[in-house]
Amino acid sequence: MANDNFYEIAIIGGGISSCVFASTHIKNGFKGRIAIIESGRDLGGRASTRNSFKNKGWQINHGSPNFNISNKENNQLLETFIKELLDANIIQHDTSELIELFGSSKLNSRINNQFYSGENYVSDPWMTILSHKIISLNNLRGQIDFYFESLIVELEFKNNIWILTSKNGYKYKSKFIVCSSNLLLHKRSLEILKINQVPLRKAIPINKDNKIDSILKLVSEQEYIQRLTFLIYTKSYSYKDNYKKKYRYFILNKLLEENFKFERIIFQKQKNNNLGIVIHTRSVDLINDYFKSTNKDKFKNNLLLKFNKLFDQNPLINKLLDYQDISTMIWRSSQPKGIGIPEYLQVCENHKIGFCGDWFGLEGFGRIEGAILSALKLSCKINSLY
Repeated sequence: MANDNFYEIAIIGGGISSCVFASTHIKNGFKGRIAIIESGRDLGGRASTRNSFKNKGWQINHGSPNFNISNKENNQLLETFIKELLDANIIQHDTSELIELFGSSKLNSRINNQFYSGENYVSDPWMTILSHKIISLNNLRGQIDFYFESLIVELEFKNNIWILTSKNGYKYKSKFIVCSSNLLLHKRSLEILKINQVPLRKAIPINKDNKIDSILKLVSEQEYIQRLTFLIYTKSYSYKDNYKKKYRYFILNKLLEENFKFERIIFQKQKNNNLGIVIHTRSVDLINDYFKSTNKDKFKNNLLLKFNKLFDQNPLINKLLDYQDISTMIWRSSQPKGIGIPEYLQVCENHKIGFCGDWFGLEGFGRIEGAILSALKLSCKINSLY
């Protein structure tokens, strides 16, 4: 293998935690080469933007269009990092309207929702830019290489070096690896990657490393909220009122969510002033209906009927009579729930592997806050290893 493919650190996954870790680690004095290996077309993970090939000119945040920090005052690492992003104008306070739906009524005050508690922030112009700007803060000497559309399916630890193999057969070597997703640790990898053994378990057999045994056991018990998002590209569609801000968030209360199977609906104004609409669902019934449907056009038309029924007589939202397109985003990396992985398992020193992401039991578990905090902590922990 050519030396160009050898790295001091290889990071699997290109989400927020990956980018925060890589950038922070360079800021903390790391001088080596870093590879970020991402299965998608760009950075961001669940906080990324759909640049549609089919629908030119549209940029829709199909995951998190913003993020919230609920506990930075009690965490110096997090508070310092958020201040750095604000000072660099990488993020701004999100002052968009947040509305909880109770039938046709609305509540303008901030509501008690895990995605919007505390301080809310947005990246301009789109969320994928956040990851790129976090990287550019400290990657001034070009220490980071990016590999997109590269899905890692196999890990091997040989002669104190990690060998990572992608689905297309490309190999990477690294002294240290970071898993920013836990896919390669979790039993769901068997079905998703079409393999016979969890990759990290195959690389490090049982009883070879107590920490790895512990994290694999706990990760296997972790559950996930399955999600699907529908992206609506509208035609000559606008609000009933004169709302001008880029985003507008609608949260369905519990009864409405049970009835309509929608969790959140987020309107996103485009450069051409068209409105993109993103419908988030975590309803197992609706998700199953989508995958079982043999007539996707009929399914989309029924989705439109549900949307119009939800906003019937709403003073802010017009009926949607036509659309340019409806696409979907199927989330392989879904929001964890239940048990959070203990912080002490973030680094397995004997096998030169670290972990970060929203799946650790830190403040912000299951959200961007937790992903950021885990990355900041991981950089501090492995600084002494170099």
